[in-house]
Amino acid sequence: MNPDASTIAAGAPIEVDLSPVAEGQDIKVFWRGKPIYISHRTKKQIDEARAVPVASLPDPQSDEARVKSGHDQWLVVIGICTHLGCIPIAHEGNYDGFFCPCHGSQYDSSGRIRQGPAPANLPVPPYTFVSDTKIQIG
Repeated sequence: MNPDASTIAAGAPIEVDLSPVAEGQDIKVFWRGKPIYISHRTKKQIDEARAVPVASLPDPQSDEARVKSGHDQWLVVIGICTHLGCIPIAHEGNYDGFFCPCHGSQYDSSGRIRQGPAPANLPVPPYTFVSDTKIQIG
């Protein structure tokens, strides 16, 4: 017995199979009516995100605090710009992360705000790994 569409829309947890997502690729799913970006980050993206001095960020947060331990290659964020609620574009902008074309906010490959009017990082939804290739959001 699976929940119906209205239950899922109201916020029931969803499971996402990560096995078809290639390294360097992003997918977008929906949870609670919000776009969720799931990024299979490359080693280069992880290294670049971790090389940034946290104190230099407008909304200081380490890359390690935004991913699950042992699954550093997977970034899961709510894809809604923290400025005015627009939907940013993945793999765009100056930081190989997310770019919001509406007002120019740029996020890095960890979903942290780096440039533009957005006041905060892209939020990380509640999620857990149920296996090495599957997550549950919510």
